[in-house]
This record gives sequence, C-alpha cells and structure tokens, in this order.
Amino acid sequence: MCGIAGIYSFDRSRGASPTILEGMLQAIYHRGPDEDGRLCDGEVAMGMRRLSIIDLADGTQPIYDESGRYGIVFNGEIYNYRELRQDLLSRGHVLRTQSDTEVIVHLFEERGPACLDELRGMFAFAIWDNQERSLFIARDRLGIKPLYFARRGDLLVFGSEIKSILKHPRVVAEVDRRALSDYLSLKYVPAPRTMFSGIQSLLPGHFLWIRSDGLELRRYWDISFDKDSAECTEGEYEERLMELLRESVRLRLRSDVPFGAFLSGGVDSSVIVALMAEQLSEPVKTFSVGFDADGEQDELPYAKQVAERFGCEHHTLLITARDFLEHADRVLWHLDQPIADQATVATFMVARLARQHVKMVLTGEGGDELFAGYARYEGERWSPLFRHLPGLAGMCLRGAASWLPGMRRAKIALNALTLRDEAQRFANWFPMFSDDAKRALLTDVMSEVSAGAAAVFADQLVRCKAKAPLDRMLYTDSKLWLVDYLLLRGDKLTMANSLEARVPLLDHKLVEFAAGLPAAMKLQGKTRKYLLKKAAEKLLPSSVVHRRKQGFPIPIERWLNHEANGMMRDLLCADNLRRRGLFNIAHVERMMQHHASGYGDYSTELWGLMSFEMWMQRFVDSTESVGGSRRVEVASACGTKL
Repeated sequence: MCGIAGIYSFDRSRGASPTILEGMLQAIYHRGPDEDGRLCDGEVAMGMRRLSIIDLADGTQPIYDESGRYGIVFNGEIYNYRELRQDLLSRGHVLRTQSDTEVIVHLFEERGPACLDELRGMFAFAIWDNQERSLFIARDRLGIKPLYFARRGDLLVFGSEIKSILKHPRVVAEVDRRALSDYLSLKYVPAPRTMFSGIQSLLPGHFLWIRSDGLELRRYWDISFDKDSAECTEGEYEERLMELLRESVRLRLRSDVPFGAFLSGGVDSSVIVALMAEQLSEPVKTFSVGFDADGEQDELPYAKQVAERFGCEHHTLLITARDFLEHADRVLWHLDQPIADQATVATFMVARLARQHVKMVLTGEGGDELFAGYARYEGERWSPLFRHLPGLAGMCLRGAASWLPGMRRAKIALNALTLRDEAQRFANWFPMFSDDAKRALLTDVMSEVSAGAAAVFADQLVRCKAKAPLDRMLYTDSKLWLVDYLLLRGDKLTMANSLEARVPLLDHKLVEFAAGLPAAMKLQGKTRKYLLKKAAEKLLPSSVVHRRKQGFPIPIERWLNHEANGMMRDLLCADNLRRRGLFNIAHVERMMQHHASGYGDYSTELWGLMSFEMWMQRFVDSTESVGGSRRVEVASACGTKL
C-alpha cells in the first residue's frame, strides 16, 4: 500500500524534473511513511511512498523485470499474487522478491495490458518501458484505489492524490463550475471530473497508455448484468455466495503486519468479522465509533453484540461536537475535494483509533450497491405508478411538497418519483439539492451549469447493458456513489492515518456473481439485500441481520444550531458568499433560519455549502496548499526542466 506520483514530458528534449517529483511525493508522505523510491529516465520521473504490508524487507519500489526494461511504481494489493508468482516461475520468469508488486511487472512484460485480467485486488500503478519509451497507467476494476491526472501542454502529471498534482508549478487550483454543480446535486463530484478545473480522475476499470503514436485511454472491464442461464435454487445461490465471501476474506488476510476490521454493527461489516473469526486462531481486533450525545442512538450496541459473539478484541471511540469542529478542516484537506457527508470525521477518527493497534483493516463497503441495500431501490419500484401523471401535475406535487415542514425523506421520494426521465429520477433520489432547489440557490454566474445531474447518470446508463430497472440503478450507484463517495472517503481517510483498508465485498468475482443474480435475490418484498441476509442468518444474531438500516447518525442537525453554529455562520457569512458570487445570499440565509427554527432539516445542504467554502479557503485561496510563491522558487531551481 502506497501513494504514487509522476510526470511525463511529451517533449523529450526537456525531460521531467526529479526536483518537482520530490515535492509531489512529500505531499503524500502520509500514504507511505515507511520508505520511498523513484524512477527518473529522461521524459519520465515517477515515484512512490511505501506503507509496507507484504514482503517488508524486499518490496522496495520501483521494481523491475529481470531484463531491467520495465519498471513499476504501485499502490494497492494483489491478493492472488502467490498463485500468479508460481505460474510466472513455472514459465521461466526470474523473480527476486516475495512482493505482489513484482508479479505485476512480469505479467506486463509477458502480456501487456492483458495482464490486468489476471489481477485480483485493488491497485493504481504506472509502468515505464525504457525501450519503447512508453508509460502505462492503470486503475483497478471497481475504483478502490484513486488515481488522478492533469494534462498541461506537453506534460502529463499524475498521482494518487490531487494535492500531489498541485505541487507541480504548471498546475493551478481553480474551480470546475460544472463539477461544483454536480456536487450540489449529488453530495460528491462524479468522475472523471474533480472539483479542480483540468484535473481528472482515471475511471475505474480503465488504463491510460502513452506511446510514440499518442495517448490511449481505454476501458478494460465493466460490470455485466447478464443472468446465468442455469436455473439455481435459493439454497444454491446462498452456497455460492458463502464460498465467494469466504474466499475473498481469506485472500485479504494475507499480510505481514497486524490487522483488524472496522465494525459498524451493520450486516456487511459484521459478516466480514464473522468470517475473519472463522479463519483466524487469534481474536479479531475490531474498531467502532459512536457519538457522545444525550438522547441519540448510534450503532455501538450492535457492534458490541457482534464483537462479543466472536470474542473480538474490541475498541470503541465516542465522537463529540468538539471532535467534529477540531478535525473538519484536516479531514477536508485529506479528501482533496468536498464531500457533503458528516460521517467523514467519524471515518477519519476510527481509522486513527485503528492505527494505534494495527496497520491494515478489512471494511464492509459495497454490500448495499451489490445486493440492493438502500431504500431508494425499494422506492424506485413505485415509479411506474407515477409515469402516467401529466408533467404539470408532477410539477405541482413537487412544488406543494416543498412547502411542507419536515418529512425530508418523503419529500425527496415524491420529488424523484414524479420525474419521468430515468436518468433525472436516479439523480434525484436523496440528492443534496433537488434540481429546483439548486436553481434557487445559484446566482446568474452559474446559470450555464445550473442544470441537475441527470446528464451524469445518462452517460452511465448509455453504457449499461442491463434492462431490469433494479440492475440499472445498481449499475449507476456502483459507478458513481460507490466510487466517488464511499471508496474515495474510505481510501483518503484511512491513508491519512497510514492505514490500509481492504474491501472483501468488492472482490471482482463476487461483484460479477452479485450482478448476475435474479432481482428477487436482492430485493424481495420489503427485504433488501435478501440473499446476503439469508447467508448472514447462519453467522449473526437475528437482531443484527434484520434490524432497520441506520448508517452513522451524527447529530449534525442539532450541532449546527448549537456547538457548530458559529462555524456555520463564519463560513456562510454574507461577505464570503458575496466574494464567491456563486450562491444566492438570501437563499442561504433563509435555509439557516429555517433550520434554526425547526421548520426543516437543512443540515445536509448547509454542511455541503460549508464544506465547499472550507475547500475554497484551503485549496484555492491558500498559497500553502498549492505551492503559492514557492512555485517560483521550485521552477527556478529546476532550470529548464518542467
């Protein structure tokens, strides 16, 4: 587990600067405090920061094939590396280490881009071919590990985190207004855009290959929802699911360092802990967070129940309003771009807790997107009943509902269900701002990008080959919400604490199995995640398996009226809003007043706007985050190199 960064110059006469690379690597020191490495060869300069997990002694990067032609810098883990290594040795390859990194470079030597088909894991890596003078960059199938790049004239700059790319003097931090608009709709910025103009995210399941004949960007994997033609019983599906789950967990227990698991008390993380306990001879180290708030209910009792059932070495932490205020800015810096999610602080703090005891954890992300765990999947089944409503009737219903106090979830569901267009409807299931609300929020400066995020979903649905409505919804969530919200949050905030997080439910073989299941195995009646829960019944208490989905309910609604009110008022003051010129001052003030009076819960919207303002101050206004005046010093020190 590491962080990588690099520079490629299309102008070979000028080359790439090792000095600038040094600053880029320093910006992601937290991703790999154990050691670093560099490959500098004329037009390419790339390197890595290493967090040692496998082959602690000999896994130093860059690693080369036996001829020295191909060199790799790598972030991630290849879980089937032992099997791949044996195959390579049997075919005459000479491997000098026991690391998973070396396996990749030898597979690329033999198969080129087709090597990606063999890899089972999470990864982002770059391979330099010093004979062909080509650079190959790839990201894993599901997007568990991040990778960003920016094209600036004759340069390509890339890295595991955007803050690393911003250390290059050619890259300036500017707002992408289209990305901002999407963020206001979705709570996150959907790839390939980022909140930074001109900086892109390499999409999951894609590679970028720079050769003498140009730059190629290609998808090598996608989720297929083709159904298995063989008829299977429910019991057979359940048996196959358990086989895949056990195998996925077993592979992810390969480690040369102490490890544990995040335990929320929900079905997904509890199943992971149960299977870990099944395969380990020592107690599983588990980590949970709740919050310190009178009268509020978190998930700690369920996590404790699971931990006691499996004899875990359980660690808990209570988050206070003071913690929230203290860590909000730091968390945003590690995320690189805003996410309208108050639970980011909780993720950061549970990772910090875990790092005091272990160096790697297993987590439960992915279960909801694979097996239909969210309320919107159930709600979407009602959409045919609303399709015959005249457009004006739907508009009137949405307008009338917007004036009703409270009932946030019901209003959101009604807003989505009265939208006929599939992409528009998907974009409006639990948004930050509905399409209508966003238009009311934005000023004329944003008029060209004030539309909702339906186009983002339409782009995904064009690529989706599934026909069933549930499968199409799961596809878009796997490509958008899962990657750019949950996985981004998980990677950035665990790596902020130099902690590796592994995601067993997102093993691509398990993902392919889940995609091929009949809809009734995911959503049956009012039971969401049907098959996963049937399997979990054999492992977990019924009170855990069948309890109401809760998430992590930080009491942000109350905190914004009390402990965090000063922070909110400072960030969303009229002077700041006027200076940005993006948001309607009266509209923002009205939201704050309605929230304070209890007329409505605007905590998500207000926290989203607060996060954006913090991001502006941290990355756009501040010279510290992007190099500022130090750029001149770096550029002059590098002479003609860029």
